[in-house]
Amino acid sequence: MDEIAAESSFYAWLLIGKARHVLFKAGQKELIPYNITVQQAYVLSIIDSLDHKATLAELAGHLDRGVNTVSMLMTRMEKDGFVKKIREVPKSTLIRFELTEKGINTFNEINEGTKLVDTVMSVLSEEERQQLISILEKIISKAEHIAVNNE
Repeated sequence: MDEIAAESSFYAWLLIGKARHVLFKAGQKELIPYNITVQQAYVLSIIDSLDHKATLAELAGHLDRGVNTVSMLMTRMEKDGFVKKIREVPKSTLIRFELTEKGINTFNEINEGTKLVDTVMSVLSEEERQQLISILEKIISKAEHIAVNNE
């Protein structure tokens, strides 16, 4: 990356990607004791925030992934005992996923035991953190607009 001008938009884009990559790797390392992936931990947090129940469509929206992709993830999480599948009405296609006791306990342990986010973000002042959030929200909004409108 040294050859790319530090003030270029492309360099900023590369840094966003690198930040995501190293944060993801650090997150995976921190979650090893809990036998869960970063994405699975995120799903637990989403379901917890939705009163312990969520549909595939709700999860897909939060994860910014397709329903089929989320369905495969949820099948693995059900097999691992973190969630259970519930049909709202017998023979209905509407399926909800609910946290199991193992899922709730794992989520609570992760919340109490992981410090990665706080440690990483501690290098920023509160003002810098708010600026970062604002900047990333602008970038995400523009990128989503482009992705949806095929610009």
